[in-house]
Amino acid sequence: MTTWSNLLDGKMPEKWAQEIDRFEGQIGLRLQGKLDEKVFAETRLRRGAYGQRYDNGERFDGYATRQLEFADKPTKGPDTAWDAPGMQRIKLPFGGLTPEQLEVIADCAEEYSDAILHVTTRQDFQLHYVHIEDTPDMMRRLASEGITTQEACGNSIRNITACPLAGVCHTEAFDVAPYARAMMEFLLGHPDVQDFGRKFKPAFSGCEHEACGLVQMHDGGFIGRVVDGKRGFKVVVGGGLGTVPYQAETLSEFVPVEDLLTTMQAIARIFAKLGERKNRNRARIKFLVAKLGIEEFRRLVEEELKTIPADPRHLDYIQNLPVTQGEPVREALPLNGAPRPEGFDTWNVTNVMSQRQKGYRVVTIHLPIGDLTSTQARGLADIARKYSGDQMRTTVDQNMVLRFISDADLPAVYSELKAIGLAAAGANTIADVTACPGTDTCKLGIASSRGLAGVLRDQMIPRAEEQDEQVKAMSIKASGCFNSCGQHHLADIGFYGNSRGMDGRRVPHFQVILGGQRKENAGKYGMAVGAVPSKNAPKVVDALIEEYLAGREDGETFQDWSLRLGKRGLKAIVDPFSDIPVYAEGPEFYTDFADARLFTMGDHGVGECAGEVVSLFGLEVLKAESASWDAQLALEEDHDATKAEQLAYNAMVLAARALVRSEFPDVTEDPEQVVAEWKKRFFDTELFFDRFAGGKFGAYLLDFHADPAPTDNLTIAAQRVEEAQLFIEAAHACEAKIEAAKTVIKPTRTIPTRTPRTPAGAK
Repeated sequence: MTTWSNLLDGKMPEKWAQEIDRFEGQIGLRLQGKLDEKVFAETRLRRGAYGQRYDNGERFDGYATRQLEFADKPTKGPDTAWDAPGMQRIKLPFGGLTPEQLEVIADCAEEYSDAILHVTTRQDFQLHYVHIEDTPDMMRRLASEGITTQEACGNSIRNITACPLAGVCHTEAFDVAPYARAMMEFLLGHPDVQDFGRKFKPAFSGCEHEACGLVQMHDGGFIGRVVDGKRGFKVVVGGGLGTVPYQAETLSEFVPVEDLLTTMQAIARIFAKLGERKNRNRARIKFLVAKLGIEEFRRLVEEELKTIPADPRHLDYIQNLPVTQGEPVREALPLNGAPRPEGFDTWNVTNVMSQRQKGYRVVTIHLPIGDLTSTQARGLADIARKYSGDQMRTTVDQNMVLRFISDADLPAVYSELKAIGLAAAGANTIADVTACPGTDTCKLGIASSRGLAGVLRDQMIPRAEEQDEQVKAMSIKASGCFNSCGQHHLADIGFYGNSRGMDGRRVPHFQVILGGQRKENAGKYGMAVGAVPSKNAPKVVDALIEEYLAGREDGETFQDWSLRLGKRGLKAIVDPFSDIPVYAEGPEFYTDFADARLFTMGDHGVGECAGEVVSLFGLEVLKAESASWDAQLALEEDHDATKAEQLAYNAMVLAARALVRSEFPDVTEDPEQVVAEWKKRFFDTELFFDRFAGGKFGAYLLDFHADPAPTDNLTIAAQRVEEAQLFIEAAHACEAKIEAAKTVIKPTRTIPTRTPRTPAGAK
């Protein structure tokens, strides 16, 4: 079994290597036009490879050169994944990473991207301007350090997030990070999470009432609890932001740790079976929970738990947990009267907090808009290795943290961070503005959330240095569209991009969301109070803060003040900034931040947040097609009959399994079970039957399975490779026949009225 303890030996797990090889083969098939674009889009998304937009400037100076290098590559249309570089997402469960892992990501960013690492609000890293043909090599380099991109996107289980303070927090029940890791390992590539209508985002929190993992806004959330001395989790389901935000419902007040993975598996199976598949706008689990009601959903989960096949991994992952808290690399010594560099005191107030272990601190690296360069990342890895060890975390606020920093080392850490440009103060303050990529790279982006965030950060730095603690503690978040990737619903002041028409032109706007709450694990969502032109958004922030300072009651937070004023009172503050001047009087309103061109919807279109809904058969049979392609290469290029025959056999078994899984999702990968189930369900019933071939395509598998030993004969190998391809085509035909039968509307049977027959000659 692959566990985290054996991922860090410099060798990628065999299963990961096979997945990457398969993906590389799929890229080749698509380039040759042998793989449907819809299916390829979903499979590349499940490897974390997105398309991106290019109509809002280019950060990558070498982009034009790369385009020339790639100009002679075959393409299949203007929307294919290889027409231009895209975005690669890299999964980091609970945001944890080692110095060595940060270094390999930095190397990949420099070699394959624009040398910028972007931290997301799901604790991932994203690299932009990455060529699809470069991704397999990049994935192998990442995998050698225990990093995967598998299921970083698409209709799958996304990165599992957790509080970056897990293991060092003063108020946590226990360290939840190992359990987040265990869930990630168990679910990665698991058959029960391959057939969702949309994505599923889990999160872990060690505290009930802090912000921590923000579990209330997640599809599935797990809050650490200790009951009668036993560890377990409160489990919630059905949360989500997006266009229609939902608070998660409580599925169980306490699930013992040994039942954690089976509970998550049951939730996944219910979502796969009953979740919406046709209307993607209602395909998240929050809509299913709302439709069924939490009581019925709970009953279904309890029933599903009875059907889950026994799996030793359910306990293996939980019983063999690594210790993620780690050991400090430096002795805990007091700061005492050590000299303090210029700027240290301000940084120490906003970026440093105590941790549970006496004498140690957590240091937050404030990353403006979530970006750092490859050079900075390598420098940060050196600092972490020296002072912190394997204690780095990314955060949902797009920052990074170092843990187990000795008090005595703080001045040195500050100086070394300052030398690489990463000692900005203001972390976790109003100046620490969160933003999604917006129109920079996202096809769904409407307005420039990153541009707004940059302006607001500079504007709020003086506020963060003021003595008013309540203003300093406020949060601002911006999304480029209504999908809430910037988590605008959770901010004191949130924005999401939209547009309005005026004077025959389009004007970029932001909807203003006020009074959101991060505490209580995302306990309350903000109120929409009106849209303002983008260029007025900074003025709105200043006006809101001034009104708050003038009108708050003793001890009243911005959120409490917002609730007291209500929508009507807040709208009265925002409305004066909603007017749009005609173009002749205010041309600057018709451009977006950091873009001198007139605003248009540009490359705005269908995003790839979840991908197309592809049938489970379509995804599974892709593995068979990849194996068949590899078999052809083994035969034609390597002249390796043994390898070609083995791959051809694997291809047929995989195609058979693709069909079986449509009726029997719990089928294992054991060829004996696969062939037996396929024969019973499809061959014996003549569903898998080609009348022109007399059913012999199915016999190809049965004959091969009866004696799968390779012959090492090139002629026989060539025959078997051809048979494998024919078997796969027959599997496609079988699936099409089954789907067609589902759509046939059978007429209602009626008994015709019979007219009595009159005998010939009768009158």
